[in-house]
Amino acid sequence: MIVDYTKVALTNLRHRKLRSWLTILGIVISVMSIVALISISNGLENAIREQFEKIGANRIYVLVPGGQPGTQSGLSTKDVDTLERMAEFNYVTPYLIETSAKLTFGQEIQYGRIIAWPSEDAEKRFADYDLKFLEGNHFQEKETRAAIVGYLTATDLFKKDIHANNNMFINDQKFQIVGVLEEIGNEEDDRQIIIPLDTAREVFNKPDEVHIIEATVKTGKNIEEVVEKVKRNLKRDRNDEHFQVLTPTQILNFLGTTLAIVQGILVSIATISLIVGCIGIMNSMYTSVLERTKDIGVMKSLGARNNDIMLLFLIEAGLIGLVGGVIGVVLGMALSFSVGAAAKQAGFALLKIQFDWVLVVWGLLFAIFIGMISGALPSRQAARLHPVDALRWNQ
Repeated sequence: MIVDYTKVALTNLRHRKLRSWLTILGIVISVMSIVALISISNGLENAIREQFEKIGANRIYVLVPGGQPGTQSGLSTKDVDTLERMAEFNYVTPYLIETSAKLTFGQEIQYGRIIAWPSEDAEKRFADYDLKFLEGNHFQEKETRAAIVGYLTATDLFKKDIHANNNMFINDQKFQIVGVLEEIGNEEDDRQIIIPLDTAREVFNKPDEVHIIEATVKTGKNIEEVVEKVKRNLKRDRNDEHFQVLTPTQILNFLGTTLAIVQGILVSIATISLIVGCIGIMNSMYTSVLERTKDIGVMKSLGARNNDIMLLFLIEAGLIGLVGGVIGVVLGMALSFSVGAAAKQAGFALLKIQFDWVLVVWGLLFAIFIGMISGALPSRQAARLHPVDALRWNQ
């Protein structure tokens, strides 16, 4: 019986092609928008989680809220000393960041972002962050005027590409390029230049300033307890509370919450097109009921029950949702992969779109459900028609 009703519904849709496709278009747009937005958001969230998993959860970061790299941050080497005196850490790494350093390569001058960290155990630090080299290697402890450039700095910042063993001037100080990093996928990271911390203090005349302190917690230590101890010690030594101590988990949760809010707003906007699609289906089905009133009267006079009539129109509405859902899911996934490819071309390779069967199935079921819900009232009206009144109907 269901098969027969489906055949009848398909025949009716084929007989009214233009109206059917215009109705389907509303579902296509709404499903495509929602699938694409969710897929892009999931791709970004997965990429962020992947980056934090590489770093590991056994770290803490100390910074001052609102402190901008390249300005007075409020952290100093005394804060580094406070953490280094604690037995809970394997090592403590201070970072100095300069956002607009003068860079000279050949006869060309540009401005770029410098990040400085200690040259001691440089190999371990590069390994911890999964930084791989396209050319050259990390700087050695004895190398003071050495620099490592990001992928986009090497290939895009100047007219000529930068290679290992080239020379560059940073704030008019000569540096040798000892390494070129492989592409990371984040434009900001791919445009950075890494130099030894002691050298950066001299070049930028910042002997005591620190922007971020990273500390690696020893295995077996409770990171939450360590965070509380760090807060107490810093509060005591600094005599103020104007600082933050964060863990990768906290940062990840914050980013996840922010992404969820953004996703919710975007999906809410896309829902407007869904409402329009629902209204389109209801309008189309009401029109279909009016056009087939006499047919309904004939079917009822031949013994069709109210449930049979309702099921026939519900299947028709569900088919509109199904066709719109299939096209919408395909276009939505295609759009999300296109956005991912465009983001990679723009230097943001962190956005990794993945094919998600759960999202595909959800999109199809959602479209069918919306179609049938939208067709419920017209189907109910058709089922309630009295056969005599239906046969007398004159459009």
